[in-house]
Amino acid sequence: MPTITVNGQSIEAQSGMSLLQACLEKGIFIPNLCYLKAMTEPPASCRLCFVEIEGQPDPVAACTITVADGLVVSTDTSAVRQLQRTALQLLLSVHDIDCKNCPANKQCALQDLAKFLKVPLKNKPTETYLREPAIDETHPHLTYYPNRCILCGKCIYVCQTRHGQSSLSFAKRGFDTVISFYGALEIDQQACDDCQQCAQVCPVGALVMKSG
Repeated sequence: MPTITVNGQSIEAQSGMSLLQACLEKGIFIPNLCYLKAMTEPPASCRLCFVEIEGQPDPVAACTITVADGLVVSTDTSAVRQLQRTALQLLLSVHDIDCKNCPANKQCALQDLAKFLKVPLKNKPTETYLREPAIDETHPHLTYYPNRCILCGKCIYVCQTRHGQSSLSFAKRGFDTVISFYGALEIDQQACDDCQQCAQVCPVGALVMKSG
């Protein structure tokens, strides 16, 4: 079992485990938005879980590093925190910050990270760029809010895991990337109503089950 040193603390981790998972399971918090324990290939999309590793010239995403005996890791250096704050500010610049009307209010991963990293949710010097349309009703059982979505991919993963194929996928590129529902009409309504895992796993209220 590999032994690694994190912030001066020696911890043991299971072989094959990611550095992010090893730290989180030992109570060492590293900011993240796209981590799911069961996901074997992390998307590394949020770019928040930066750490410094002794011997490497630049910070790296902890979810992409497999633990190895002797790793020496720092999770809270000034350089790491600056990278995390910048990544969060970029996410907030394309996010519709309307917390009081969001179902994830007070249970939102962005709110939690903003508090942890001391980043204001509404930063006046930063312009906000929102997608159109603001609401997508094309899925028969879900309402999607693109300007809340952080593109973490959790919804796609849990739908694929539960049903063997996902009615959700990424579409377009860059700023225009959204969750697409191609093939969603083939999903049984009762199956969606009974499952609801995609809406439940969403950390920011971007997916909401339709009523009725």
